Amino acid sequence: MSETAGTTVLRTTVQVDGEPASYLTAGRPDSPPVLMLHGTYWSRVWLPVLDHLADAGLRPLAVDLPGLGRSGGRLTPGTATVPALADWVTRFVSALDLPGPLALAGHDIGGAIAQHLLAHNRLDVSRFALVNSVLYDSWPAPHVAQFRDVDTGKGVLAARRQAVTRVLAGVATESLIADYADPWTDERVRRSWLALAGAADNRYTLDLVPALRRSTTPKLLVWGEDDLHETVEYAERFASEMPHTTLIRIPHADHIPTENAPDRIGRALADFFTA
Repeated sequence: MSETAGTTVLRTTVQVDGEPASYLTAGRPDSPPVLMLHGTYWSRVWLPVLDHLADAGLRPLAVDLPGLGRSGGRLTPGTATVPALADWVTRFVSALDLPGPLALAGHDIGGAIAQHLLAHNRLDVSRFALVNSVLYDSWPAPHVAQFRDVDTGKGVLAARRQAVTRVLAGVATESLIADYADPWTDERVRRSWLALAGAADNRYTLDLVPALRRSTTPKLLVWGEDDLHETVEYAERFASEMPHTTLIRIPHADHIPTENAPDRIGRALADFFTA
């Protein structure tokens, strides 16, 4: 597959709720696990940094949420909420029998799921990282919210291609855009994505703020400074309010900074998770 070409990254599956859950992984099976969650995109956002984590002696696992990316199943309005997806992630971890504690990372709405898991102690989390995640009331972004009351997948693929082109910023090539947009050529994935868009609600992050302020888990924020919606100002606020939080700003990068600065971000995550 194109997303694994030329790397040591492998894509494999495990059964969760009777459906295949697809995930990218690298490193030794007995290395400390790093669970990596995506949001309105898919596990492809983590690919540029997975080898860095494996080289540092870690075992990254970038999973596709149900009905999205390469995973089976289909999301519904009820199963696409942040709490429901957090429940699913715990079942994914159980299916893999991952030893705890584990490191946890989230991007976009995957960051909301990660915050839920941490704040409610759903997993034994040793270290916690967010990359251009939704925070507070920063979401849903307008290009996602416009699909909240839509019941047909028409227009989703074109809109996703447009969004990917913008957020990849200076590294957007036609082949990379096509690679990112490929899952949405499947009607089932388009329908799941509509459910995710429809369930987007910033109360799921706002409600977590008190618990996150009490959390003593080490936290790292990595932020593309040019993000128009999950702006760096939200990250600065989070870093100032949440204990044990460090912010790394990535200039000339948008919502998927792992594509703009993979070496820098890969090293930063590896150093943080192995500290």
